[in-house]
Amino acid sequence: MKDAVRRGRALVVGLGIAGIATALQLRQVGWEPVLVERAPARRSGGYFIMLFGTGLASARRLGVLEAIGDRTPRPAPFEVNRAGRRTVGMSLANLPGKPRVVLRGDIERALFSALPADVEIRYSTVPTRITQDDSAAEVTLHDTASGAIVTERFDLVVGADGMRSTVRRLAFGPEDRLHPLNYMIGATVLDKPIEGLDQEQGLILAEPGRSAWIFPFSDHTPGLLFSYRTDDIDAEFARPPLESIRAAFGPQPPGPLLESLLTAFEHAPEVLFDSVNQVKMPRWHQGRVVLVGDAAWCVTLYAGMGASSGMAGGELLGTMLQRHGDLPAALHAWEARMRPFIQTEQDTALIMRRIFTPHDRKEQLLRAAMLRLMRSPVIGPTMGRIMNGADMKNKQFDVAAV
Repeated sequence: MKDAVRRGRALVVGLGIAGIATALQLRQVGWEPVLVERAPARRSGGYFIMLFGTGLASARRLGVLEAIGDRTPRPAPFEVNRAGRRTVGMSLANLPGKPRVVLRGDIERALFSALPADVEIRYSTVPTRITQDDSAAEVTLHDTASGAIVTERFDLVVGADGMRSTVRRLAFGPEDRLHPLNYMIGATVLDKPIEGLDQEQGLILAEPGRSAWIFPFSDHTPGLLFSYRTDDIDAEFARPPLESIRAAFGPQPPGPLLESLLTAFEHAPEVLFDSVNQVKMPRWHQGRVVLVGDAAWCVTLYAGMGASSGMAGGELLGTMLQRHGDLPAALHAWEARMRPFIQTEQDTALIMRRIFTPHDRKEQLLRAAMLRLMRSPVIGPTMGRIMNGADMKNKQFDVAAV
């Protein structure tokens, strides 16, 4: 085996799941990570997350699985219509691989708590310029709170700063790598269960081009998600989120159930409203700069693998740096290992989108048929693996075997 890459100083941009996981693994293999975050403090919020085998295995190897916990509800959710008619839906507890249901904040908190106290973290800080030479990447950093600007040299720069990555723009050029799926989402965590539903009871209202979901937790108030198709993303952002969501579910009267969900969203203290995009790039590393997580691939929430792929990508990056003889070889090996996995998950997202939100009446009927098959004790397990890409999701992304 070649000597490991010289252990150096790495700038990790973004204090989300992918960024913290990367910094933790870099520190564990002897590098000196410096974390920078645009926000003035660590964000503690977050929404519904599922951890499949890949994420569970990475969390275990990073030493944070127990701290993440498990909030998986046991009852199957209801499929409902606007009139309130209920039928039994697909149970999350019965999906292949027995994924865990958690909040995004559970994962971030566990990873953050595992960081050694000597890891440097700078808040209110963004990169504004990245240049490279043979020996280092030179990064200009702007402290937006104080106004201070400094330029420092790093052996590696990791962009883990999300779907609209600043590092991606600075290091790979201004070309827009976002590929819109022409869907919008509105999400929040409720402060109490919806009237008429127990805390652990989920609910799915799926109509052509739109859907509303209640995501329950075993020991926490539920999450709420609206998802809908649009032909004009800019127009959706031009209105207040609730107005756009109401328009998407019109012009029919909402009925009592849907109205209660819309009202809950209206009064939520914090909401997420955004377009659904995948990030697609011909390569994820350029010299001493590498992208991880949504900044590189953004599989979308429909795939259910954003948190898992972010942790796996960060963990594998540190492992490859430890194992390979030079930085280019390490980054090349990392990307070669990750790409087939990510491509499968991006493809799976397009299939799973039909389960989240059927595009039209034809897809709605197909969705209903698929759910009936999944409830079958004979066909159900096979259908589940097909629908959620379980063979890849649940394969323990074994970096030890590389």
